[in-house]
Amino acid sequence: MMPTVRSDDSSIVEWRRHRAPGWPAAARQTKTHLGDGAQLLGIAEELGREFAATAAEFDRAGAFPHANIERLRAAGLLGLATPRRYGGNEAGLALALAVVNAISRGEPSTGLVLAQQYLFHAQLRANTRWPEAVRERVSAAAVGEGALVNAFRVEPELGTPVRGGIPATTARKVAGGWALSGRKIYATGAPGLTWATVWARTDEPELRVGAFLVPLGSPGFSIVETWDHLGMRASGSHDAVLEDVFVPEDHAVDIRAPADWAERDTATACWSALMFATIYDGVARAARDWFIGFLKSRVPANLGAPLASLPHMQMAVGEIDALLQANRALFALAEAVDRGAPPPAHEIFLAKYTINANSIAAVEKAVALCGNPALARGNALERHLRDVLCSRVHSPQADTVLGGAGRVALGV
Repeated sequence: MMPTVRSDDSSIVEWRRHRAPGWPAAARQTKTHLGDGAQLLGIAEELGREFAATAAEFDRAGAFPHANIERLRAAGLLGLATPRRYGGNEAGLALALAVVNAISRGEPSTGLVLAQQYLFHAQLRANTRWPEAVRERVSAAAVGEGALVNAFRVEPELGTPVRGGIPATTARKVAGGWALSGRKIYATGAPGLTWATVWARTDEPELRVGAFLVPLGSPGFSIVETWDHLGMRASGSHDAVLEDVFVPEDHAVDIRAPADWAERDTATACWSALMFATIYDGVARAARDWFIGFLKSRVPANLGAPLASLPHMQMAVGEIDALLQANRALFALAEAVDRGAPPPAHEIFLAKYTINANSIAAVEKAVALCGNPALARGNALERHLRDVLCSRVHSPQADTVLGGAGRVALGV
């Protein structure tokens, strides 16, 4: 096991030295989740174990895990998916998934914020529309300052734009740029972000829709602390309110006619779907580990031996492991993406659906066998159950996934 990671550790200093753009080619080209990125994954695993110790406190308070983000920042992990030309690691999907999985086993709200960071920078790598100066500023800040970024897209009336529709948030043309007004919900990571891209419509006669880059300290921008959910309670997914927030012309980073957004890059869809799935697989693995510890330590008076000695408990653990073993398919899919051969989007979405279903089933089985104590607020299984149920809310949701796969199979 790696030593405890501190920002002044020699292991961190050495890691920072080797993550520079001058890495040998073989070290840069991570092909498996345990290959050349093993050192980075080791750091993430140690941090995940550290975060597990305070996860219940953040959950109970519904407080954003600033301390965890600072640890990720000190370890240099916030620039993992950022291009090498800006000092980042330019990690592939497989390594990014493994790191997020390790963090999510410890504290999944932190894992969600990190997943959004990696997803944003991976998409930015593939997006040629951004002005280069703005791209460089955001990318360099992620590496040099550990700056967090996310996309604010969902609205109270619209819901998620993945299902279609035009946002109510409006960009009004003004001298030198745009003035944004509107309200976004589920703005994950809001208390810790440096930047956000806000999904908005223009006020032009022929409207355009797209992303406007907003520094979160901008005048007229505010966060309303509305997030009080069943699970993922530390994610800081509050509301963002914009009242005539000025955005310079070059910060309208990607605005297009609505029809031009119809096509979605398959690799981008893979990153999004699998990045969310790995979070909840991590939650299920944490639940599995807790349950095994419970079975080994719990000795009922009428049995005189640990619950682990019972055949039906042994079979239950085997069933849980079978579900989680099937989830490892996400790394094979990720490696295909990293090779430049992404599977069809409907297959990736089916994998997300299946991984989420397996993760929920694994946690529910552990809860059922643990019995009444599993539902106590002080029990880790109760928290894992609430967190894993949140896997169902991320787009694309089950009806979209299954309907789309059915149409492909039927040729309609």
